[in-house]
Amino acid sequence: MAALVAQAHFTFGLRAGVANNVCFVDEHTVVFPSGNNCVCYNTVQRCQRFLPGSERSRAMRALSLSANRRFLAVSECAEKATVTVFDLQHEHGRKRKVLTAGETLVHQFVCMAFSPDSKYLIGQTGGPDWTLIFWHWEKQKVLASAKSSNSNNPITQVSFNPHNNMQLCVSGTGVFKLFRYSEGVLKQSSSAKVETINFLCHTWLSEERVIAGTDTGRLLLFESGDLRREISINSETVPEQPERQVEMRMITDVGETTTVSRITAILSFSKGFVCSVGPGIVCLFEKTEEDSYIKSREIQIPSDPYSNELYSVNLPSVDMHNGEEKLHFEFLSQSFHSKCITGLSTCIRKPFVATCSLDHSIRIWNYETKTLELYKQFQEEAYSLALHPTGLFVLVGFSDKLRLMNLVIDDIRTFKDFAVCGCRECAFSHGGHMFAAVNGNVIHIYSFTTFENIFNLKAHSGKVRGIDWSLDDSCLVSCGMDGAVYTWNTQTGKRESESVLKSCSYTGIAFSSNCKTILAVGTDHTLKEIKENEVLREVPPDEVAHTAVAVSHSGRVVFSGTSNGTMRAIKYPLPIQKEWIMYQAHCRPITKMLVTFDDRFLMTVSEDGCLMMWRIIDKEGRGLKTNRQIVHSEEILVTKSDLEDKTQNMLELKMHLEELQMEKEYQLRLKDMNYNEKMKEISEKFTQQIESLKTAKQAMKIEMEKQEREHQESSAEVTVKHAKELKDLELSYSQKLIVEHERYQDLQQKCQEMQEDYEKQLKTKEESRIQALEELRQHYEAKLQEKIQLLAQCQEDAQQQIREYKEIIKQVEEDEERKIHDIQIKYEKKLHTEKEANTNLKGETGIMTQKFYTLQRQIDDKCTDINKLKQERQRLLGLIRSLESDIEDLKRQIAGHEKTNQDKDNTIASLKKKNQELEKLRFVLDFQFNELKKQAEPQQEDINEKKERIHQLEEELVQTDKSNTQLKLSVSELRHRLKTREKDMYKEMQKVKHLETHLQRLKSDLHNCVGFIQDPSKLKDSVQMIYARYAAQTNGVEKSSVDEDIQRAFCRQRDHMERTVNTLRMRLAKSAEQHDKVYIKIMKENMTLVTEINELRKELRSAKTQVKDYKTQMATMKKSNATSEEGLKKEPKHKDVN
Repeated sequence: MAALVAQAHFTFGLRAGVANNVCFVDEHTVVFPSGNNCVCYNTVQRCQRFLPGSERSRAMRALSLSANRRFLAVSECAEKATVTVFDLQHEHGRKRKVLTAGETLVHQFVCMAFSPDSKYLIGQTGGPDWTLIFWHWEKQKVLASAKSSNSNNPITQVSFNPHNNMQLCVSGTGVFKLFRYSEGVLKQSSSAKVETINFLCHTWLSEERVIAGTDTGRLLLFESGDLRREISINSETVPEQPERQVEMRMITDVGETTTVSRITAILSFSKGFVCSVGPGIVCLFEKTEEDSYIKSREIQIPSDPYSNELYSVNLPSVDMHNGEEKLHFEFLSQSFHSKCITGLSTCIRKPFVATCSLDHSIRIWNYETKTLELYKQFQEEAYSLALHPTGLFVLVGFSDKLRLMNLVIDDIRTFKDFAVCGCRECAFSHGGHMFAAVNGNVIHIYSFTTFENIFNLKAHSGKVRGIDWSLDDSCLVSCGMDGAVYTWNTQTGKRESESVLKSCSYTGIAFSSNCKTILAVGTDHTLKEIKENEVLREVPPDEVAHTAVAVSHSGRVVFSGTSNGTMRAIKYPLPIQKEWIMYQAHCRPITKMLVTFDDRFLMTVSEDGCLMMWRIIDKEGRGLKTNRQIVHSEEILVTKSDLEDKTQNMLELKMHLEELQMEKEYQLRLKDMNYNEKMKEISEKFTQQIESLKTAKQAMKIEMEKQEREHQESSAEVTVKHAKELKDLELSYSQKLIVEHERYQDLQQKCQEMQEDYEKQLKTKEESRIQALEELRQHYEAKLQEKIQLLAQCQEDAQQQIREYKEIIKQVEEDEERKIHDIQIKYEKKLHTEKEANTNLKGETGIMTQKFYTLQRQIDDKCTDINKLKQERQRLLGLIRSLESDIEDLKRQIAGHEKTNQDKDNTIASLKKKNQELEKLRFVLDFQFNELKKQAEPQQEDINEKKERIHQLEEELVQTDKSNTQLKLSVSELRHRLKTREKDMYKEMQKVKHLETHLQRLKSDLHNCVGFIQDPSKLKDSVQMIYARYAAQTNGVEKSSVDEDIQRAFCRQRDHMERTVNTLRMRLAKSAEQHDKVYIKIMKENMTLVTEINELRKELRSAKTQVKDYKTQMATMKKSNATSEEGLKKEPKHKDVN
């Protein structure tokens, strides 16, 4: 392994897209994700501690800190998602437990929460299952699991009740539920009807109260899982309303509150709660005496859309009722990049590292003090960057120009533009007198002193992806996407060496420490060491591709960055096997990496917008000892105009100071005069008050003496009364004690008698138990003797059987040996015949492998088609799910109508009085009912016809898919033919080059031969030598003339094939367009049909409900008629009786 290792030292960056991504461990320590690590940052000491992610993690999804601030849970996406619990009190953040969902396959945990006592952990899995998993995390045991939502309603947050370990809250889009863990099961205790509300966050205010924030800027208060009230953000509380009224109001207000900002975070504290309302706004709410909440303060946070920033504010210093005072925000750390970092560079004379990003910013970092020195925002995206060795200038490549800038004391100012558009790579020489800039496949070399374009290096056929200067600046090495590595002489501008490998497109390159070899990485997943025109060594490939490379100045280790964000330390010279140390660094591909000039730090940047610093140490933890003594300079560039402005400002400020001092002295004198007058007035007032108090004191003394006398008299009377009462009580209690003593003696005698009786009974029971034990012992001894005799007989029988089995085994072994000998002879003959057949089959396997490769290509093409069909199937399944959700909504509406029917039953009593009028309406209603039946029948026929139309369109879709697959197969075959023709062309071109070189050599030899015209003997020898060298090769030239006809025929065939491929491509494009048009038509017709079907269903349901209402009305009419007739019959009977 490598003698040197890298240790994570500091990071500048914040990973977005992680739930709960900032947590306070204590007042001075913050935990946040950066790259593929969790960082514990001490804001006072400015040091960081790293908790690395797992090797196979695809992404970090959520963080959760325990209530005791000791444990941190990190959820990571993978083939089988995990939750890792770290111990933050340990020095290195020891990994305590790794939790999984058990046997169920889960790809991600969306959010998590610790219980108040930090014993339990709840995790919410992602879609489509959305299951809650309840762990006893210290035992790595899943206690319970329950489904919290469906695929259409994602969950955003889960939390524990801070006063109850067993109660949970779950919120999301259309979901607000409370769960309780009891008897090994998670049971849903309550669920509010909030199907149309999207909850983004929530927090517990008390044991029963939860407040939740929505995406429409609303704060809703729940008690015991039921919606109670809404808290207005505009400092006005909404009065309590019934649950149904609040829900209806929410449904109607969703469309009106689209301009309101989203409430993305909410936290509770001792006086109330805090919530974020839109970008850069935080509102503080206080609890009032009326048990409601009012907004007491609104805080504006300065926001920058181009960077990720962490701010802090001290809550005890916030005056809740002083809304006019502006709060002071401090950076927890520097502002970070928010997009992919494209450039990285360092200098020699200063401890600076410069970065540029696609967020339009350039930042200069100090890696000694770990601070951001300079920062500037631009209008264009910066693609590349290079620091001058002095640290006073920076070269930046923008989309329109290449700009050379001065690093001034508080700004970055341009002073020279170069016409190099879209410069993706640039670098200063080590001496700083030249710099190189890349424009596509051309490398421009400029002089830093005269700004003249010295050389334009043209050889690459693809884009140049990396350049590097040698230590003495005599050479420049470049690599590109064309698979070429060229070494250029910077004095002459000529190419010194080349290495071309077209199967690999290079992404990074660097000189070795002695500049004798070149290290390059590319898309073929290998690290190559190249010398002159040959590849000396090659590290074996891995599953992950290398994206960047850096070499230590000591020459003992090589660092490489990968496409999944990991970093590798490989010892130098390069090993033959896969030997390296892997570090978890970033969550996206590493774009650039470099080693500082003093060989102390390694810098890496990535597409995730993070800059990481690594200390290069040996295995014992000591830094490297280098011969390079670097003294960092403290000079800063300042323009003359800036200095003049500052001196003028200084003079003006001094004048202003003197004026302020004069004013302050005058104001102090006036204040002294006012204070002296006030002191006199106050002293006079206090003297008067003292005299009045003295008189009052004398009166109080007289009253006190009177009260003391009265108190002494009353106390004497009370003492006499208490003495009498005490004597009476003593007499009464002495008599009671005598009676109780006599009762105690009687009870003691009874107790002794009872004890004697129990002892006698115990003795009799012990004697009976001993007799029974003796009888049992004799019985079991007789049984034991019988069993011993049976055992002896069984042993004799077993010995006889063993002897018989041994004899049988001997006979069987002899028979088997004979059979084995016969079988051996048979199989030797078969082996001989199979060897002959094997030689024949080897020839056939060669043919079969070729067929296999062709079939494999066809299978790959079909797999791509299958994947596309699967994607279409998933999209259609999504449509089906959305339709199912619509059906559920309609079912809920039906349930609501059923409730209204119950209300109508109560109103039937009042309808009995209107019996006569309803009888007249009955005939009209019957007529309407028949008409509705007639209208429903033709609508049902229309539905059936449209269903048949849908079936026909689906069949047409299947036919178009089949035609597309056939066209794709024909295109793949033609591409394969084209590749074979291109290979043949390449061979012919190589032959032509070979012949041209031979011609040049022949010309040079003939030129030398002409020099011997005057010496015939030498001329003869030289001619013979030329004949001996090139006579054999003339036959090849003649053959080449014969092959010209073949080449012409080949060119004709190639042209014909290219035309056919173009025509087929045109046909494929046309068929694809037709297919898309047909598909769009079908989708539109489907949508219209679905809408018509839904409308017809609604009409049918309304008709059915009307029919039911009419039937109920008819039934009530009949009952009322029957009762009225019975009443009329009974009335004459009563009259007769009278």
